[in-house]
Amino acid sequence: MALKDSYELPAAADMHVHLRNAPGPIAELVTPTIRKAGVDTVFVMPNLAPKPVVSVAEALEYKAQLQAIDPSVNYLMSLYLHSSITPDEIREAKKAGIAGVKAYPKGATTNSQWGVVSFDPFHEVLKTMEEEGIVLNLHGEVPSNASEGVTVMNAESKFLPVLKNLVDKYPRLKIVLEHCTTADAVETVRSFGENVVGTITAHHLSLLVDDWSANVNNYCKPSAKSPEDRKALLNAVIHSKGKFFLGTDSAPHDISAKKGKGNTAAGVFTQPYALGYVLTALEEAIVRGDIASASEVTDDSLAGFFSTYGRSFYNIPQATQKIRLTRDGQTVLDSLKGTGAEIVPFRAGEKTWGVEWL
Repeated sequence: MALKDSYELPAAADMHVHLRNAPGPIAELVTPTIRKAGVDTVFVMPNLAPKPVVSVAEALEYKAQLQAIDPSVNYLMSLYLHSSITPDEIREAKKAGIAGVKAYPKGATTNSQWGVVSFDPFHEVLKTMEEEGIVLNLHGEVPSNASEGVTVMNAESKFLPVLKNLVDKYPRLKIVLEHCTTADAVETVRSFGENVVGTITAHHLSLLVDDWSANVNNYCKPSAKSPEDRKALLNAVIHSKGKFFLGTDSAPHDISAKKGKGNTAAGVFTQPYALGYVLTALEEAIVRGDIASASEVTDDSLAGFFSTYGRSFYNIPQATQKIRLTRDGQTVLDSLKGTGAEIVPFRAGEKTWGVEWL
């Protein structure tokens, strides 16, 4: 039994996107694709280069630049957890409507060179975030270290004790374990109270380790892993009950950074077609038997994962507009081209679900 041929759902909220520096060629190319995907709200990552977003003033300036590209999107802004951030900055962030603070383990992913080595020096900042209700967003990996037996395949599982320590120390702090990729992460998030949730990307619902080891456009951090891990993610989507919601981690890189000399950049670009990728992954899972029946993929479960659960967690209004997703309604472009940038999307050239605003 397949999925339905069309779904009418509330407009989606993508709670983890990378839009890059604005103004800039990549931001100008990808920001207009947000609403094309059926998304009206995005949580924007702060790991810009050559300097991350570490102050309220910088976050608001960044937001203004994104609004200049597409003012019809609701941009939720974030700060980068950095030694320069103080409790007073957190209080100002709350007043300014900043939605979260993103913690990157130093050296674990793109533009994480300014990141966290230990959370101990941030005790007062984290206590203030707990008091003010500002979300801590975690890139849940430890850096690869061969001497300690850490690789991309177990970096997330090795991070989970850090998450547990944070939950124990700051029991009222709202925490998002971003882009979960393992069954271990799903189980761990489920073990905590309602203030700890996880986001799941579109591409991790399809990819396995073999897919990115053979194709640079499928390589990301954290990396896709085993069939058992993918199955756990798929079932977390349809049985979320508010513990998991969409955060695509759509990460655009110019084609030269993916296929040029040296190491390939980590990131999969899914922004324009994100909801369709999820539906395709769910349908493929039904065929494989990873999901027992299409009847488990309900309109309510899709509306929750795509829209309502994330909005509820961040305490923002629910969507007022609806979208229609239609099977085989469009074809993924081979690449998106703009002035000074070319980006290859996930599953380039394949049929995917069309999006219509109602």
